[in-house]
Amino acid sequence: MRGLLLAITLLTVPWPQALAQSVGKPKVLILEATAYTSSVRETDSTPHITATGARTRLGILAVSRDLLEILPFGTKVRLKDLGTIYGRGKGQFDALFKDIVFVVADVMNARWRKKVDVWLPDRATALRFGRRKVQLEVVAYPE
Repeated sequence: MRGLLLAITLLTVPWPQALAQSVGKPKVLILEATAYTSSVRETDSTPHITATGARTRLGILAVSRDLLEILPFGTKVRLKDLGTIYGRGKGQFDALFKDIVFVVADVMNARWRKKVDVWLPDRATALRFGRRKVQLEVVAYPE
């Protein structure tokens, strides 16, 4: 009976590949987000070049590898700040994100799951961003 209950639980909480297979590609996701800058200690030896070959700039979004199936390179999204993972500071970055359509153009280190990483121009802003929850709304999937 215990194994059956576990199977039912897993079927009722699809994430993220199961969600993509069961209902198509999602339009809105709630994810944990962090921020990164073009620093060798945060990236690799080519800190201004993303995994797709694009130059880093405001509007570049990196996704964890498990999300690439439902948010492939080239996906355009909007972000809404839902506050820190501790429930504080909701909307603090909405003014910065308001007019930006982010493009999935980079990938995070393999150790991360179910996360996105927002490129920001300086370390102080990235540290202030910290770990947050964001609402990610897909504007367009790549053709």
